[in-house]
Amino acid sequence: MPADSSRGPLTERVFAVLNRDPLDAPNQARTDLLVAGVVGVLGAALAVGVPGAGPALDALGWAMFAAITACLIWRRRHPVGVLLVMVVLVATYHALDYSHAATTPATMVALYTLAVTGPPLRAALLGSCVVCVTLTVMLLINTDRGIEMLRTSGWIVAVLVIGMDVRVYRKYIAAVVERAERAERDREKEAARRVAEERLRIARDLHDLLAHSITLIGVQTSVASHVLNVDPERLDRAAIAQALDGISDTCREARSELRTTLEVLRTAGTAEGDDGNWAGALPDLAALSGLVEAARTGGAETELSVRTEGVRVPPVAEAAAYRIVQESLTNAVRHAGPAPRVQVQVEARAGALHVTVTDNGGALAGRKPPAEPGYGIVGMRERARSVGGTLVAAPHADGFRVTALLPLAARDDDARDDPAPADPAPADPAGLPARAAATGAAGPAAAPAARSESS
Repeated sequence: MPADSSRGPLTERVFAVLNRDPLDAPNQARTDLLVAGVVGVLGAALAVGVPGAGPALDALGWAMFAAITACLIWRRRHPVGVLLVMVVLVATYHALDYSHAATTPATMVALYTLAVTGPPLRAALLGSCVVCVTLTVMLLINTDRGIEMLRTSGWIVAVLVIGMDVRVYRKYIAAVVERAERAERDREKEAARRVAEERLRIARDLHDLLAHSITLIGVQTSVASHVLNVDPERLDRAAIAQALDGISDTCREARSELRTTLEVLRTAGTAEGDDGNWAGALPDLAALSGLVEAARTGGAETELSVRTEGVRVPPVAEAAAYRIVQESLTNAVRHAGPAPRVQVQVEARAGALHVTVTDNGGALAGRKPPAEPGYGIVGMRERARSVGGTLVAAPHADGFRVTALLPLAARDDDARDDPAPADPAPADPAGLPARAAATGAAGPAAAPAARSESS
């Protein structure tokens, strides 16, 4: 437990001793030896200085007194055994009518140790037995002293109650500390989990932001190179200018979106009144037409069908659908060969948003697999899972098909509590906001590549 800064060192040590389990205390043997010594000195002082407590101790009496006191050395490791041995010795000691006050401190320490180190029921039963045996011996020896001890036996009960109360208190403190430590471990695990998830989101969104832009730049460069090499004598300056303008526009858009993303990653959640809800800045289904148009300019014959009339689609589901279609179109244009045919279907039915992107890339042969697999399809699966959906990407009869099922049940609270990085805000697991044109369009001269998770 946290220490109170107002306490002094001595107070801190006292509280540490009170809160610590005696079975876990350091230097147990040395402490028990010291306690036995202090109790022995106190008992000897009572034997010598208390008048009327019984006959003076002779050699046998001092030997028995020393044995009773020495038992305390093992009180912590064997509390029950020590108490039983002490009962036998104390009963014999009192039967010989030696000084009755001399053994009282040792007996009290033994009873306290029994109560503070064991179950309360055990302490109560053994304490009752000790009181009964002691009273019986005293009544048999001296009725008057027995009656006097009966009146003072409340001290024995008090010691047992104090010991049991201290034990309960220590158990409570241990439970509080254990809960605090467990909560701290859980917080650390949760923080580590959130950091790992955030790293995945940032990696996924940077992939969407940069990989597509770089792909488009490469495609436009291929177009310009193709125009230059086909017929140098009849240079198509307009086509080259168009390709270079496309490269410039793509670089400008990528730079702007990257700057926006980095600004939001630095400031998200710190502004006053910021509740982490970035749904209004996410890409939506209306931006799909821009992706399709960009794919068409890259040489793909693309058809788009969106049917969500009368159905409310959560913003996170729209953003996830947008990114899945974007990645699918990019992969189709990159890997399905020149002039691929791509069909994009988005339909809301049966409580879910069905997204299907199909191309004819499977009809092409002789393609080489990429040197290194990428994370495009992995990212699409993660986006589908982030909104509680599923995604399947696999070849079909004459091409490749991506099918995603995104639930329409709103998950705005989840998106608000656990946001993912996006272009203007890292708030939604579905990804970055829409761009003016889709990256990933391939020019007619681009060489075919094998379908894989290589984007």
